[in-house]
Amino acid sequence: MCDDLTAHDEDLALAARGLNRREFAAIGAAGALAAYAGGPAQAATRKLVEGMVEVPTPDGTADAFFVRPAKGKHPAVILWPDVAGLRDAYKEMGRRLAASGFAVLVVNHYYRAGKAPLLATMAEWRSPEGQAKLKPAIATLSADNTVKDVTAFVAWLDKQPGVNRKRGIGTQGYCQTGSFAIRSAAALPGRIKAAASFHGGGLVSDKPGSPHTLFAKSQAGFLIAIGRNDDARAPGDKDALRAAAQASGRYVEVEVYKADHGWCTLDAPSYDKAEADRAWARLLELYKVL
Repeated sequence: MCDDLTAHDEDLALAARGLNRREFAAIGAAGALAAYAGGPAQAATRKLVEGMVEVPTPDGTADAFFVRPAKGKHPAVILWPDVAGLRDAYKEMGRRLAASGFAVLVVNHYYRAGKAPLLATMAEWRSPEGQAKLKPAIATLSADNTVKDVTAFVAWLDKQPGVNRKRGIGTQGYCQTGSFAIRSAAALPGRIKAAASFHGGGLVSDKPGSPHTLFAKSQAGFLIAIGRNDDARAPGDKDALRAAAQASGRYVEVEVYKADHGWCTLDAPSYDKAEADRAWARLLELYKVL
């Protein structure tokens, strides 16, 4: 989870790279994006079409970033960003996925509080100002709202000419939205056929409707990628997830990666390219069922 203990681990990771938080805030996002794929300008060379879109929901209009291959019809993916919300880092992650042959909707799950970006980088989340800005946005999140939103997102995607409606839909979430991906698959078993959680928080609890109890309500395969520091703090979660998977009869891959919470996010202090690429490869393998 993105809390004070995770922040301490991030400080150690930055120190190992010879940086402090102020320096990372200045160069982290831009540097990561440039090193990763050359930035947004690469969309043209990948033959993608992209842009911000508006999706009607029961509670208003959600803004989102939609990117897809320029030609053909493709299976759709709903990408839920981490706690810092829709921003350039997640747009680039959407582009990468689109370049692999998917129509990708990167959503602003905070749309009830305002249009994206609420924060420009992950570094802002660690500042008092950033946390104060997101506090009212986080208060708009709930399990019921996730179900309403994913239903609206799927309905919108199924109307897009670049989406192959004969194929299943995938969904993936990061940090707080790892649970959103699982909940989405349970809410729409007829359309969502694969779901992935990367360093997801709150997947296991004793509360009714805990995400780990929802596998059986889906028709999806799952990838649950856990950070090593998250596992160290809650070592029983992976066992609970595996037990729930076995009881459900669904395919659920649960693995602890050799990287810390946030390692898959381009502008996170804990970003680990080698382990992020390994998780990405497993994601593409999962999405072969779509």
